Amino acid sequence: MSSFYPYPSLLLLLLHGLPILRPLIRPLRGLGFRTTLDSLHREGTVVEGRQDQEELFGSFSRIQGLSCRGSADDDSNESVFRRNSLRQEKVPILVVIEKREMKPRNRPDEEEAEYSPWTPRNSWSIGLIKFVSFLVIFMAGIIIGLSLSAHFTRSFNSQTEIFFPKTMYTTNCDKECLGFKGFLSPAHLMHSMSDKELFWRVSMAPKMKEYPFERVPKVAFMFMARGPLPLARLWDRFFKGHEGLYSVYLHTIPDYKLDASESSAFYGRQIPSEEVSWGSVTLVDAEKRLLANALLDFSNERFVLLSESCIPVYDFPTVYEYLINSAHSFVESYDENSQQGRGRYSRHMFPTIKLHQWRKGSEWFELNRELAVNLVADYKYYSIFSKYCKPSCYPDEHYIPTFLNMFHGSLNANRTITWVDWSRGGPHPATYGAPNITPDFIQSIRNNGTSCMYNSRPTSVCFLFARKFAPSALDPLLNLTSTVMGF
Repeated sequence: MSSFYPYPSLLLLLLHGLPILRPLIRPLRGLGFRTTLDSLHREGTVVEGRQDQEELFGSFSRIQGLSCRGSADDDSNESVFRRNSLRQEKVPILVVIEKREMKPRNRPDEEEAEYSPWTPRNSWSIGLIKFVSFLVIFMAGIIIGLSLSAHFTRSFNSQTEIFFPKTMYTTNCDKECLGFKGFLSPAHLMHSMSDKELFWRVSMAPKMKEYPFERVPKVAFMFMARGPLPLARLWDRFFKGHEGLYSVYLHTIPDYKLDASESSAFYGRQIPSEEVSWGSVTLVDAEKRLLANALLDFSNERFVLLSESCIPVYDFPTVYEYLINSAHSFVESYDENSQQGRGRYSRHMFPTIKLHQWRKGSEWFELNRELAVNLVADYKYYSIFSKYCKPSCYPDEHYIPTFLNMFHGSLNANRTITWVDWSRGGPHPATYGAPNITPDFIQSIRNNGTSCMYNSRPTSVCFLFARKFAPSALDPLLNLTSTVMGF
């Protein structure tokens, strides 16, 4: 309710209300005197005469008290006021001459019965009427004044509130506002966006080449796991001391809660996840989901896909420099004319995807930011794979290699940086446990006798990571970190 002040309101009433109330008050002026004159007018005769001011006031007093009567020495019933010759200033007056018939006091005639002499009782009644009238008018004025004041105050406050607001509305921008810092690097990974909304958002890449902030490029380590991370302690030792140069993202089965300490690099790094089935397009969905969540951080420049059974075979500075300074991404993509290669191609993909464009490669890839954005933004070719690449076609082995070959082949090194042993045959690679972990074994992964190209030059450093390692391999690996792996 708006507040108002009564004193300005009464002033407004006096200024604006008195012209309205004046016709109501005017008839009450001289009420007693006019009533007496009207009564005398009915009883007597009014004549003109002149009298001094002094006699005028005395006559008025006698008229007001109904004492204007004839002298006892006069024979007639008429009395007149005489002119005082000693006074020079004369004023016109109306003289009332009272006419009475000599009748007994106890039997007044009808006219005398109608006559109302000016008595103290009548004066008290008229005064009461005047007081009540004044009280009614005064109360009406207060009510009108308060109403006008309330209206004036509301109008005034509504105008002043624009320039001088009483209530300052504030928000907690740490939680509610989209600040630039939160836009560049979200503090929390959990969100309510669907995959479609998430992919749409991260596909809006900035066109400006220069950044409006001091950008330190980071490597995003994206882990696809079914549940626990048995080798998390090894990775924590690998990341330790290099904060600000990496980001960790973890895709698990839905509703899984990772048991990690606050000091761990995996603490609070789970992303919104969905169910994944081996050999189906849901693996590609999980890969794109990891990429999209990592792309929300504008400082992430390189993106590595890993599993819970992967390990690093070099220290962090070596891995970081290798990836950040690379001119190519690392996705295995090759043409294999066999049942496991071209034999998985479906003719329903034609003409969007032709047979000679079909490629195969390892699921475990590494991409730069430009290719990651293009891959997440793609729906046309992804929809074809989701429809026609079904067992025995595995989308995770063909979708990304084929897509990059069709549109971004020059940006790809056509090799993987994650070592794995397929020498034993079968649908799955070999797994290594505690008995297999020796310094020579780690060195053989680093220098396995193969050569590869790095920035268009030959190099012997071809693999930065390796898989698959069992949980029992953790302790032997921790013993080699300082002597062999260098961290």
